[in-house]
Amino acid sequence: MVSLKKILDAQVYDVAVESPLQEAELLSRRLGHRVLIKREDLQPVFSFKLRGAYNKIRQLSEEERAKGIIAASAGNHAQGVALAAARLGIEAVIVMPETTPEIKVTSVRDRGARVVLWGDTFDEACARSRELQKEQGYTFIHPYDDPDVIAGQGTVALEIVRQYSAAIDAVFIPVGGGGLISGMATCLKSMRPEIMVVGVEAQDSACLSAALEAGERVKLDQVGIFADGVAVREVGALPFEIARELVDEVVTVDTDEICGAIKDLFEDTRSIAEPAGAVALAGLKKYVSSLESEKGTFVAVNSGANVNFDRLRHISERAELGEKREGLLAVTIEERPGSFRQFCEVIGKRNITEFNYRYSDPTQAEVFVGVQTVSEEQGVEHLVARLEALGYAAVDLTDDEMSKIHIRHMVGGRAPQIDDEVLFHFVFPERPGALMDFLNRVGERYNISLFHYRNHGAAYGRVLIGLQVLEEDRPGLGAFLEETGYSFREETPNPAYKLFLK
Repeated sequence: MVSLKKILDAQVYDVAVESPLQEAELLSRRLGHRVLIKREDLQPVFSFKLRGAYNKIRQLSEEERAKGIIAASAGNHAQGVALAAARLGIEAVIVMPETTPEIKVTSVRDRGARVVLWGDTFDEACARSRELQKEQGYTFIHPYDDPDVIAGQGTVALEIVRQYSAAIDAVFIPVGGGGLISGMATCLKSMRPEIMVVGVEAQDSACLSAALEAGERVKLDQVGIFADGVAVREVGALPFEIARELVDEVVTVDTDEICGAIKDLFEDTRSIAEPAGAVALAGLKKYVSSLESEKGTFVAVNSGANVNFDRLRHISERAELGEKREGLLAVTIEERPGSFRQFCEVIGKRNITEFNYRYSDPTQAEVFVGVQTVSEEQGVEHLVARLEALGYAAVDLTDDEMSKIHIRHMVGGRAPQIDDEVLFHFVFPERPGALMDFLNRVGERYNISLFHYRNHGAAYGRVLIGLQVLEEDRPGLGAFLEETGYSFREETPNPAYKLFLK
């Protein structure tokens, strides 16, 4: 039902552009292999999806067009359908999950389609679209389980073959319902059969992996929606038949790995991919890291850039973990003046990315700390071993999901047993070793009862610090803090301090 001829005959360029195949120079040097990015994020709807949607819709009969069209989508197929319908003068209704990023919903409405928000997942939205199809007589445009849609998506591979005639070891393709990988695999295995076709799935929506393992399509009980563009519970019937024959391998990636790939794409292209758009590159990195072969050439499809701006907060927080550049630790230290500084000396030249602490016990302190890891020798395992050898109790929390999502933001609370605490906010120029410098200047004069620091990559670091200072010692406190040379202000009267920390 899908052949190379069908892909060659696909009509997509009335709305699509031939996207560039761009080398990721920084990542290539880091991995020791040539990495090429197929920039489908540069399409008019910032996703490859308009290729298949337009190829399908333009082939509808006049009768089918007159009925109007309906589609279900988590966002990118919806935008492709809306653009194609507007270009061809067809009424379009799109059913989207209520969890769809607002940027995608707005884009669909702006292109003249009527949006119906329904359910939490693509599958729920799809079921509703089928109900509306029967009720209203619309023509249904499937996002991936349709030969014309698959053929349109296959044109991505046609362009890669045309743009790069030298040897390619593997092409990494994101997998949701399977439309893109089945179309591209059909093309690649027909024209360049020596190229490995590797599918990449988000770990919490790996429906193709489950189907291949079972030998038949499997419906997942639930899917994660971080990478909403590939959050599908069951791979399409036609894509599965093609994939089981033509796809060489499937790898899965987790949220941290996806976030790390988003950062890599930004650093190499200055573009921001949506999570689903970076899935393929995350898989490429994971696959290549296990290779012992000589330098190869690998292609990853950046499938889209429709991401809500506010989601970037979470992405940037997780990117360093995904790149294995940050480790999280829980460490027990003595509760006494100078213990913070001594602990930082043990950490050494590693850059501290986060420091959370609140007084809770007169003898020992529990510290939540993030450290930058730049090499295997400066990795978390080596640091934990060093700390334990020096008598510290340390727990590696780098792979603990609860710690990454919740605990790091909840360390603290009230300390009613402290009645001599004063609170200050400090600002200092951010640079490697800046936090250690700060602690050295504060010295061992006062016990630290609260500490919060997070490196956000800004020019200035910010620390919230509580100090235990007896009433009779407070007249000289201001002069002492002035001597540190850092900008500061007292926050003891702050109502938020009194409500949540005092």
